[in-house]
Amino acid sequence: MSSQREALVADAAIAILAERGMRGLTHRAVDEAAGLPPGSTSNHARTRAALLELALARLTEREEAVFAAAMPLDGGMPESAGDVARLAEFMARTMHAAITVHRETTIARYELALEASRRPELRKTYDEMGRRFREQAVAALAAAGSPDPVRHGRQMVAYVEGLLFDAVVGAGDVPTLEELDAAFRELLRIASGR
Repeated sequence: MSSQREALVADAAIAILAERGMRGLTHRAVDEAAGLPPGSTSNHARTRAALLELALARLTEREEAVFAAAMPLDGGMPESAGDVARLAEFMARTMHAAITVHRETTIARYELALEASRRPELRKTYDEMGRRFREQAVAALAAAGSPDPVRHGRQMVAYVEGLLFDAVVGAGDVPTLEELDAAFRELLRIASGR
């Protein structure tokens, strides 16, 4: 975000999307939620489309922060096929945080995903955000020893999205960190042919 005020506006928009849905997102509601004087949101996002773009940009920053926080303490992704257990642990921590601690961000992302299916300008931004995460999945599967990391990366993203949806807005239970770790270990072993 270019300013603290812009981040405040975007965070308020994300909170509203998670709490009230797309219909509840108005400039006035964002002003109120952010504790700003009327008209302040319009200074950062004049139109609804601009407000959605701002919220999506901030949401991407927040999801990347969740990803970075789950990164192993030594600072990097596993780099070899022998690091499957470490990669599974990283993925489990990331998913567990998205489902529990950062649930609001995840719900807002689903609201924005649906809106992006109807707004080509938002779809472009949403697809770019998704591309970055998909590239990371492909790199992780390559590091795990997958013979086809592009295909397995797509499958892993589909699994993660399904799990997130089921746990956050579906009828599924919230999996424990241990359950997620076991599931990712199994999937990574299958993808790497072990």
